[in-house]
Amino acid sequence: MNWLSTLFFGTGIAHSVLVLAIVIALGVVFGKVKVAGISLGITWILFVGIAFGHFKMGIEPNTLHFIKEFGLILFIYSIGLQVGPGFFSSFKKTGLRLNSIAMGVVFMGVITTCVVSFVFDMPMSTMVGILSGAVTNTPGLGAASQTYFDIFGKDDPTISLGYAVAYPLGVIGVISSMIIIKAVFRISFEREMKEIEVRSGSKEGAMRISIVMANPSLFGKKVDDVVRLAAKRFVISRVCDRDGHIEVACAETVLREGDKILVVCDHKDADFLGAFLGERIDMEWQKLDSGLEARRIMITNHDVNGKTLGKLGLFGGFSFNITRVNRAGIDLVAHPDLQLQVGDRVTVVGSSAAIANVEKVLGNSLLKLRQPNLFPIFLGIFLGVFLGSIPFSFPGIPQPVKLGLAGGPLVVSILLSRFGSRFKMVTFTTVSASLMLREVGIALFLAGVGIGAGDQFVSTILNGGYKWIGYGFIITMVPMLTMGVLGRILLKVDYFTLIGVLSGSTTNPPALAYSNATSGNDMPAVGYATVYPLTMFMRVLTAQLLIIFAR
Repeated sequence: MNWLSTLFFGTGIAHSVLVLAIVIALGVVFGKVKVAGISLGITWILFVGIAFGHFKMGIEPNTLHFIKEFGLILFIYSIGLQVGPGFFSSFKKTGLRLNSIAMGVVFMGVITTCVVSFVFDMPMSTMVGILSGAVTNTPGLGAASQTYFDIFGKDDPTISLGYAVAYPLGVIGVISSMIIIKAVFRISFEREMKEIEVRSGSKEGAMRISIVMANPSLFGKKVDDVVRLAAKRFVISRVCDRDGHIEVACAETVLREGDKILVVCDHKDADFLGAFLGERIDMEWQKLDSGLEARRIMITNHDVNGKTLGKLGLFGGFSFNITRVNRAGIDLVAHPDLQLQVGDRVTVVGSSAAIANVEKVLGNSLLKLRQPNLFPIFLGIFLGVFLGSIPFSFPGIPQPVKLGLAGGPLVVSILLSRFGSRFKMVTFTTVSASLMLREVGIALFLAGVGIGAGDQFVSTILNGGYKWIGYGFIITMVPMLTMGVLGRILLKVDYFTLIGVLSGSTTNPPALAYSNATSGNDMPAVGYATVYPLTMFMRVLTAQLLIIFAR
């Protein structure tokens, strides 16, 4: 039976694969267990890995280091692909206000970490691990671990130990802060919804409105001229004349008095267009459209990637009209300069024959999107590792700074997913493929971290590590309560959006799940998604900077 002992407690490839598989499998199973509706999810892989490491079921150090770093790269890169399309748009208008709250939570967390480190004389590397656990941010843990290794040439197990100790109360702390804010401000969900409805006119995104032409100065003008005079981006989709005849609007369509038109525009422009064109009305176009249909076509033709609607000749056609482009779940108003990307869903209005012709141009072959697109993934990883290895010198810092294996792939993946289409690069990845890449990466990383830290976990806790739980709880609660109160009083953010922003500022999925279940609407998810890209980037960056400056 020596082979069995060697397999479980020895060395070699078979032993490493076996231990990894068992750790990840058990972690996934335990992650499905909920207590009071809350689960630690995939983080259980870390705790199972710690248990295996404690009982000497470890992995050879070089192999373990490769597993951790490769898993981290896959995870970080997939995160960048996910947040990239919305990263830069998150700085606009309402997003700027919500992101200011999230950035306040991030920077206050950093300041609180520094204060706790100074007051209790704790090593900064350990405190960064506690910070990552307190805000449930695994990429921050990975960035800190990798940066420490780059600087000192060795791992610091207290980083992952601090993360593991602080994580459970990090989840509880975020949820507790939401409950406290609700109690302090005596928030009533019904009253909150009524106030939100009053302010609903400030929404962004595409919407459909019906208008009857009543502006004499526009009678007899072509659609193209009207659009130019309004100086707004909108699409006149259909026109119904006084006789009830409906046609697809094109650039040459002449508008007359009493014509009823269907307009697709931004929410913020709806009132202006209603007053400019005539008078808004209620009209059910579906019941009137007989020979016309509206269909969503997915762009799967790689030749279309990066081209504009105007260059493709798909804007203002005579037998069809493109009104909206859905990208990453957001409806964009169609206009000639809008660049298309593979994976976009285009709303086309027209006859069946016309739509069929548009379909030939755009593709609409889901089979094509199901095929793995490995080139941009591994090209991005190559560029990310290369960028992360470049040393940058800054005044006052004794050692050159590197983005590292966490920061480099993150930056490159964000840039590729956002601007890749401009260089005719298809960066589209199916949701399932992206999710698989992310989950495999984080599972490998957490398993590696846990196994590496397991042999010191118990001794660390017994020798004062239990105090780290309190340090983590302070780091969680102080920024959350402070910015929650300021967001409510100064920025007038509604409670539903606020708790989503607070969940996103800690990149905390369990907190988001609690927020959605409590509110009964999707507003917390919107707040979470708005701040998540910038927060994720800043968590990774600040974790590295704390390690660098604390030397």
